[in-house]
Amino acid sequence: MTTTLDKVLYTAQSHTTGGRDGGAGKSSDGKLDVELSSPGTSGTGTNPEQLFAIGYSACFIGAMKAVGGMKKITVPADVAVDAEVDLGPTAKGYGIAVRLKVSLPGMEREAAQALVDAAHGVCPYSNATRGNIPVEITLV
Repeated sequence: MTTTLDKVLYTAQSHTTGGRDGGAGKSSDGKLDVELSSPGTSGTGTNPEQLFAIGYSACFIGAMKAVGGMKKITVPADVAVDAEVDLGPTAKGYGIAVRLKVSLPGMEREAAQALVDAAHGVCPYSNATRGNIPVEITLV
C-alpha cells in the first residue's frame, strides 16, 4: 500500500553521476558533496549503503526526539544509533537489510524500549522500509 503525503514539508534534491563506481553525488544546496565507490573496492568514496545507514540512524534519532517531545520524555543528549546496512543478492536482484542498535544512556529500560517502539512507528525510514526489507532494532 502506498502512503500519500498530506503535505510536503521538505524536498531534498541531488545530482549523481557515474553511480557507485567512481561516481559522485552532490546536494542542490552544496552541503553534501561526495565521491562514490563500491563497497570492498580500493575506491576512496563512500557508498549508498553507508549513506543509507547514516540517513536512517539520524532520522531515527529525530523520531525519538519527536516522540519524546509529544510524550514529555527527555531523550538523553548522548543518544546514539549504530546502524548496519547489509547488501546482498536476492531472487530478484539485490537487496538490503538493516540493524539499528539504539543507545539511550540513563533511561530506564522499559521507558527506553517504549520510546524506541514509538519512534519506529513514526520514523520516515522505518515507514518506508516496513514490510519491504528486514529491519532489526535493538536497545543496547
